[in-house]
Amino acid sequence: MDTIAQPTAPAKDLEFNPLDPAFIADPYPFYRRLREAAPVLKTPQGFWLITRYEDVALSLRDKRFGKDFEGNMRRRYGEDRMSEPAVASLAKTMLVQDPPDHTRLRGLVTKAFTARRVADMRPRIKQLVDEQLDRVADKGEMDVMRDLAHRLPVIVICDMLGIPEEHRAPFLAGSNVNGRILEPVPMTREELDQANRNTQMAGVYFNQLCELRRREPQDDLTTELVKAEEAGDKLTAEELQANIGLLFGAGHETTTNLIGNGLLALHRNPDQWERLKADPSLIPNAVEELLRYDSSVQITGRVTHAEVELGGVTIGAEQSIVALLGAANRDPAQYPDPDRLDVGREHIRPMSFGGGIHHCLGAQLARLEAELVFAALIERMPNMTLPEKNTPAWRRSFTLRGLSKLPAVWH
Repeated sequence: MDTIAQPTAPAKDLEFNPLDPAFIADPYPFYRRLREAAPVLKTPQGFWLITRYEDVALSLRDKRFGKDFEGNMRRRYGEDRMSEPAVASLAKTMLVQDPPDHTRLRGLVTKAFTARRVADMRPRIKQLVDEQLDRVADKGEMDVMRDLAHRLPVIVICDMLGIPEEHRAPFLAGSNVNGRILEPVPMTREELDQANRNTQMAGVYFNQLCELRRREPQDDLTTELVKAEEAGDKLTAEELQANIGLLFGAGHETTTNLIGNGLLALHRNPDQWERLKADPSLIPNAVEELLRYDSSVQITGRVTHAEVELGGVTIGAEQSIVALLGAANRDPAQYPDPDRLDVGREHIRPMSFGGGIHHCLGAQLARLEAELVFAALIERMPNMTLPEKNTPAWRRSFTLRGLSKLPAVWH
């Protein structure tokens, strides 16, 4: 597997394999070394790594930076990869589009995620949290990831998309979301084949869902998107399928990992868990701190549309940038004592949801779900412990940071 390194001394200390289990378990010491030694670094593979909060914030908001997904994929894989189903589908989503297509696609779904819409969902989400805990409360144990962190946001996004309850079992069983396609280390042929199969299977279902909502329209996001596609000037059939798939995946995966990573962080810092139990009013602020401390999304990509200077380094046009969100969130220039978890920390503005025109649509929804989960756990299972908190099972992904399982017990 390719390593990523500084091309000049002290290169050895900055070499890393982003899929190495040791790095995945704890990338933050490496981020610190990189931020201190080479905060703007061109790798031997030809892309740039940026790690400081100020530089990352600029790359996300400045119009000199864009997505250019197709150009990035060609530089990484060669010309032949754009026809791969997983790549072709992702290329149709708002996640990787530049204006005007990004503006058009995002505008079709923005109203489903307004602050008022999300606030109106609070009673339903609280009910769902209680239902998930009711399923396991008498057992005295659960896998947090399987029984709570995954199920809750999947049900919420199924509600929003209008996925009928009788169709949800496969989605509740597990996740096929894979961030590898967005990572700087290219996927293997085997990984790409699996991503293609997952994309095609999802496409078959979401096409069926669209047909269902054409016949039986409901008050849901899929119905709204189908109407836009039928109007003919807002959305193509391919964009319809790809963006419903994106909304489903992005609508649960990052929230799942926020809950899992956050609960693990709190139990690795028991003084902070006790602090929340003593004062649950801190929970909304704690969610911001947990987003900062161990972000569900670790990187995002950009391409320079013009020459730009970052940290005293001049970067030419058409250069690939990998913004290390997890490193920016622990920049001591932005956050004093950044490696310490502090649920009362002030002035937190984590990069975890990105920024600029691509700022995560579902950020407020994810925050609400996490708040209600932590509040319910404190109220109903205050003596919960995580037996494997020091040796957790991390998923093999650099972009999407999350656990594959997280056993918990209580009495």
